[in-house]
Amino acid sequence: MAKAKASVFFCRECGFESSKWMGQCPACRQWNTMVEEPAAGKAKTSSSPGGSIRRKGQVKPALLSEISIDEQDRMSTGFGELDRVLGSGIVIGSLVLVGGDPGIGKSTILLQVCRNLAKEGKKVLYISGEESLKQIKLRANRIGEVTGDLRFLCENNLGDIREVMEAEKPEVVVIDSIQTMYMEEITSAPGSVSQVRECTNVLMQLAKGMGIAVFIVGHVTKEGVVAGPRVLEHMVDTVLYFEGERTASYRILRAVKNRFGSTNEIGVFEMQEEGLCEVENPSEFLLSGRPEDASGAVVACLMEGTRSILLEVQALVTETNFGLARRTAAGTDFNRVNLLMAVLEKRCRYDLGRFDAYVNIAGGMKLSEPAMDLAIILALISSYKDRPVDPSTVIFGEVGLAGEVRAVSMADHRVYEAKKLGFTTCVLPRLCMEKLKPVKGIRLIGVANVREAIAAVL
Repeated sequence: MAKAKASVFFCRECGFESSKWMGQCPACRQWNTMVEEPAAGKAKTSSSPGGSIRRKGQVKPALLSEISIDEQDRMSTGFGELDRVLGSGIVIGSLVLVGGDPGIGKSTILLQVCRNLAKEGKKVLYISGEESLKQIKLRANRIGEVTGDLRFLCENNLGDIREVMEAEKPEVVVIDSIQTMYMEEITSAPGSVSQVRECTNVLMQLAKGMGIAVFIVGHVTKEGVVAGPRVLEHMVDTVLYFEGERTASYRILRAVKNRFGSTNEIGVFEMQEEGLCEVENPSEFLLSGRPEDASGAVVACLMEGTRSILLEVQALVTETNFGLARRTAAGTDFNRVNLLMAVLEKRCRYDLGRFDAYVNIAGGMKLSEPAMDLAIILALISSYKDRPVDPSTVIFGEVGLAGEVRAVSMADHRVYEAKKLGFTTCVLPRLCMEKLKPVKGIRLIGVANVREAIAAVL
């Protein structure tokens, strides 16, 4: 009788299982993603959502007309910014993954959400596998008074957690974090591919079967992705990422996956002594501290979901001291900056090959919307000519390889946002201007190509 294998290999990206190690995963074609784990004691997921055992004759399909949806299926978090990112609130029975760098504020904002929900009469359970009850209380005292039915549990065994959830029947549960949870049926260590996958599967069954909204905190790797198998992001309903430097006060919460709303929405928060506070007008803080009469500074208007955001694009062009010119981009795509500089050299005859170029998005935001192309080009030329752009001018538009300025979406929202913040001039694609009605209080300049834009602004 052949001896059973003591271990198997899993792909961290897609969860592919193999009996031997391979350099390249045959499923997702990623290199060096196979990890070895014990094969004995592999969990069987034969139970139905909610933990009940399946019996014959109980599974029955439903018509779409038989499914009812009401407003009570969503809960407000108490944060307008977070509700926007989630798609108008927390969906009952949803599984939400919150990722981000250590110390960026994942546990803090979830504890604040639990406090707000408990204050509104919701039954909330906060489960921590990393902190003791005393540590949680110290953090809770910092964010303010906690009232209502908010209970805390320090436990790593998912079997015990499942029993508590079935007994208490909470409406919202927070798991901090998924990498610390384990199941006794699986012999591998907590945080391994098998443990994370099976623990998430059990939590998904409980969320869907019992109608519990579950938030999962996930640690990230040095590459900025959630640690563990890639299949974790496929299993959950919503994936939220915290962006920003720990040393900076502002945090950006971005939805990279959302089954109940837009995936382009962002929420802006500020870290204060009492916790995270929402920033209702991010354009105001992104434009604060603008230099006066400085070349290479241009204001652009971008769309993040349904929200228009004004920010400052900075560029510095200086003659290189080396044989090869240097290009640097912070907050935007490096390759996009190189492409736009090539357009300037080819279509506008600017000799930029012997100049270093540095592009920065003020405020620490990372954006890559095509509407920022025209602002980057004008910032580069402004620094190259050392001529400042009028500080009351807003610029947006996509630039093609032929030097043409192409239309962008939701141009009317961008113009109204610029007018609201006191800007008097807006440079935009001519195709967008033809579709817009005249807006009182702001002058619209439509351009068809890069040359016209440079002539209009500089």
